[in-house]
Amino acid sequence: MGLRGRVVGGVVAILLAWTGVCLAGEECTSAVVISTASKTGAPLLWKNRDTDVLSNRVVFVRDVPHSYLGLVNVSTPNGRQVFAGLNSAGFAIMNTVAYNLPKQSGEMEDLEGIVMADALRTCATVEEFERYLQAGLGPDLGSWANFGAIDSSGKAWLFEVHNHGYQRLDAAAAEAGYLLNTNFARSGAEGKGAGYLRFERAERLFSKFPRGGVDPRTILTRFTRDLGHVLLRQPGLDEARATPSETELWAFTRDCINRPSTSAAAVIVGRNPADAHSVATMWVIPGEPVTAIAVPVWVEAGASPAPLWEGEEAPLWRESLRIKRIIHPKPEGNKKEYLDLTRLENADGTGFLPALLAAEAAIVDETEQFLKRAHTAEELRTFQDAMAARALATLQSIR
Repeated sequence: MGLRGRVVGGVVAILLAWTGVCLAGEECTSAVVISTASKTGAPLLWKNRDTDVLSNRVVFVRDVPHSYLGLVNVSTPNGRQVFAGLNSAGFAIMNTVAYNLPKQSGEMEDLEGIVMADALRTCATVEEFERYLQAGLGPDLGSWANFGAIDSSGKAWLFEVHNHGYQRLDAAAAEAGYLLNTNFARSGAEGKGAGYLRFERAERLFSKFPRGGVDPRTILTRFTRDLGHVLLRQPGLDEARATPSETELWAFTRDCINRPSTSAAAVIVGRNPADAHSVATMWVIPGEPVTAIAVPVWVEAGASPAPLWEGEEAPLWRESLRIKRIIHPKPEGNKKEYLDLTRLENADGTGFLPALLAAEAAIVDETEQFLKRAHTAEELRTFQDAMAARALATLQSIR
């Protein structure tokens, strides 16, 4: 597993790293879950991606030895920089930046997207990814991150990686069978880094799961959209439902899991190690979660639905960004951190969130039924295309 794949297609990222320019400010919330801790019997990855690059795509990359699906920036449709992804071997990976890991000036940085694309192309297991990291350690690695990875055996490992070393954490060693992450590493400088409020909020949410009952549907439909704050008492959707639509009701969301900087969410349900015929599903919410609808995609389909990738701006992201301006109508300075809750829900019933959630619930229900039997690549493509088209039509109806 050489590093060649990190250079091919990644020249722009490398030049930016050399000049010290950061591709995007990444502050994400995530989880890695072993198969025995999951309600489905499959390992899980979750990532709410927070970034300066709010327009993304989901692309399918046909490659050897492994093809893959990847969540990418709108400007890199070749899939050689990935920020969450799943490959044909059932290996999946995501990252969060860890701001308290060692960092030396003059070395490569911000190359995590290239690392993950190369890992999806070359790795089938979490052990292979560890060997990939070991081979790449040094000033050119360009990492300052937590990498979460799962594979078809049901394993879920977390790697806290800087250019000159890493710490591996196995979710199986955690009492509950999962590890949560934001923007600090457990092996990094204590009290440094970022995302502690989001980490505490995620801990509170996950603590409600029974042992062995981490539910990907709950993570996908509720946790990705969570607007709770662990320190502040601020209005929520319940209050919004009792508030007239013409009344502004503001929530400060900078330290929430759903944030104005959230460009997408991904929940990857891996292969069930007890079922040789199971397929891994990559669920993607294309946009800030309260302004978007989840869509399932499969590597076995051999394609990504057109609304997730085609055009100068993928249609599902374009519509989500349009709706985002409705709930964040004040773009000046820090005002963009505030969300008007009555645009989501209100006493007059004109908020748009119930329609999005209803459409998503139907998609999730139908997908669960669909996956109860095996399907051909054509059937998988047809189904994911139909779900993406339904999600797009619903978003386009929001005015």
